[in-house]
Amino acid sequence: MRYFIRFSYFGKAYHGWQNQPNAITVQEVLEKALSTLLRQKIEIIGAGRTDAGVHAKEMYAHFDFDTITDREALIYRLNAFLPEDISVKEIECVKADAHARFDAIERIYQYWVIQEKNPFYSDFAHFVRQPIDINAMNTSASFLMDHTDFESFSKSNTDVRTFNCSIKRAVWTKEEDKLVFTITADRFLRNMVRAIVGTLLNVGVGKMKPEDINTIIKNKDRGEAGVSVPAKGLYLTGILYPKQLFDE
Repeated sequence: MRYFIRFSYFGKAYHGWQNQPNAITVQEVLEKALSTLLRQKIEIIGAGRTDAGVHAKEMYAHFDFDTITDREALIYRLNAFLPEDISVKEIECVKADAHARFDAIERIYQYWVIQEKNPFYSDFAHFVRQPIDINAMNTSASFLMDHTDFESFSKSNTDVRTFNCSIKRAVWTKEEDKLVFTITADRFLRNMVRAIVGTLLNVGVGKMKPEDINTIIKNKDRGEAGVSVPAKGLYLTGILYPKQLFDE
């Protein structure tokens, strides 16, 4: 049978989601825990990659196993076995051909920015000292929905077949003591959200005009966009799948 596992993690200790030969990753730790408790080698396929240091409030992966008779008991045992920075929320039966990555129809990321030095946010948000014009950033962010090719915000030398993404929402909000950028799309390129945030922050501090983002996107030149902001402020917060994917 095929199962979807829903979980979260704090990314500081990991070199991203995907297995790497000489670095600890979330995939490696979760596969080891499942293999130990289910007493056979388990390979899991994630909904996508997150880079080193990026966090996930909601992440999905799928794996195959004959039958799990008590999923709640397995979740309890997994959480006892896993380190404190990884937490399993749910295990669900899905259709035999369901795919955690390719069947996802929407992904949501957030990026956190703080304006005052705060030791309690040192691992959770990006500190920007200069005054930020949130209205200018929202004007600039609104232009993202007018485009589909985001090569300008993609990591260099990537192996993707297309740079096309459909962005459905991109907005900055003030939430208590932080600024939060929320962006929703069908897919994201590697480093895309961090590069977009870096560019919008250039607008916010007055280094660029809001409409400059249109020129950057049209020129398809990563060098024209802003720097990638630190990974510690980035969170994968949601993934949406078609309802018919789930057996129950």
